[in-house]
Amino acid sequence: MGGATAMLLARAGWDVDVTGRDSSRMPGELSESGVRFHQLERSDTSGVEGLVGAGADLLVDLVAYNAPDVRALLPAMASVESLVLVSSRAVYVDDSGRHVNGDDPPQFTGPLGEDRPTLAPAADDVDPFTREGYAPCKVAAELAALGSGLPVTVIRPSKVHGRWARNARTAGIVARMLRGDRTIELAGADTIDHLTAARNAAALIETVAARPGRRILNAADPDTPTAEEIVGAIAGELAWGGTIERVPTGTDRGRHPWQTRMTLDSTAARELGVQPAGSGLGLLAEEVQWLLSRTPAQ
Repeated sequence: MGGATAMLLARAGWDVDVTGRDSSRMPGELSESGVRFHQLERSDTSGVEGLVGAGADLLVDLVAYNAPDVRALLPAMASVESLVLVSSRAVYVDDSGRHVNGDDPPQFTGPLGEDRPTLAPAADDVDPFTREGYAPCKVAAELAALGSGLPVTVIRPSKVHGRWARNARTAGIVARMLRGDRTIELAGADTIDHLTAARNAAALIETVAARPGRRILNAADPDTPTAEEIVGAIAGELAWGGTIERVPTGTDRGRHPWQTRMTLDSTAARELGVQPAGSGLGLLAEEVQWLLSRTPAQ
């Protein structure tokens, strides 16, 4: 999402600075578009304050994992016109309190609006880098940001896809198709596990930049493809001629990354005026092509 947002803004004429630990991971396309890289830890609050300087039009925080992360950056955030904090759909709970990182899968009955109940916020000493701690810590980060009184927009993306993904969910299916598997088994082929293209999240962030405010917005693709349609789109991009075979759920067969029945309601984002970059299935091709570019020629 960071790369997609930086690219979109740079091409729109913004002066864009990004931070990171390793300059070698900075995509060349971003540098060629005028995006400036700063080797800077997010925890280096004085460094972030120095980068923001007297003020900025937009600050996007992609890696605030808990409330202390947010509170530490409030001095830098105070001089920014519009702020975006990236959270996660993992904060939502169903009517029985189940959530995506729990042992029992949630049973959501329809699209989830931003007013849907969430997990309780975590205390400051909870480890956000655990299965149990991640989502409650994100809730705490949201509350710290929104409670600051600053113009912070919290966005809750679903399953993110796009170029430069650290852990591309399509990678396993792409690898199987490239090695010549003739059959891909799918359990829960009709499951809708909502996607969020990085470019669509970037489009939302660009919209928020021009409309500062304190709010929460779901960030998801305009379409809601099934798992079978996702795999079919990958097959089409690779010109794979094999067969997608449906298998019963409840066994070890046919596992895939899109098995959580969960759809986000993006009405609030649309009402704000966001224009998606494209459909999720259409933009999925960018991740597939990026994976191909990293695959050694056979």
